Amino acid sequence: MARGNKAIKYAVLGVLLATSVACTTRFRNHGYVPSEAELAEIALGADTKDSISETIGSPSASGMLSDSSYVYVRTRIKHYGGRAPQVVERQVVAIGFDQRGIARNVEHYALADGQAVPLTRRITDNGIQRSSFLRQLLANIGNFDPSSLTTQ
Repeated sequence: MARGNKAIKYAVLGVLLATSVACTTRFRNHGYVPSEAELAEIALGADTKDSISETIGSPSASGMLSDSSYVYVRTRIKHYGGRAPQVVERQVVAIGFDQRGIARNVEHYALADGQAVPLTRRITDNGIQRSSFLRQLLANIGNFDPSSLTTQ
């Protein structure tokens, strides 16, 4: 009997330990944002895209419509147990350039500055109707040309 109680105690202890480990908070970091000291090295009006890439590294992204900015993004995501991951911190540094590729401004953004961007899905209709194999086969009966079977 004492042996059975000991096994139950160990089983309960194992389950408690497993559930407590599963509920620990984990953080995941994505991306890179240069430090304030690195950003202080940028000489606005003098540094170019190439010199900034050499000084603080390549950006996470560049301007979408034109190549007029470098964008550095860092995101910190919190995972807790079985819950959905939650973004707890986001830093964005955008370096703007003029037409000659010379740095003009440095802007900082945080998660609180963000806005939800509505995404639209524009789908082009291809004009093809969904039909079964048998329907396609029967629809092409009148389109058969026997002369295409003979070799010339």
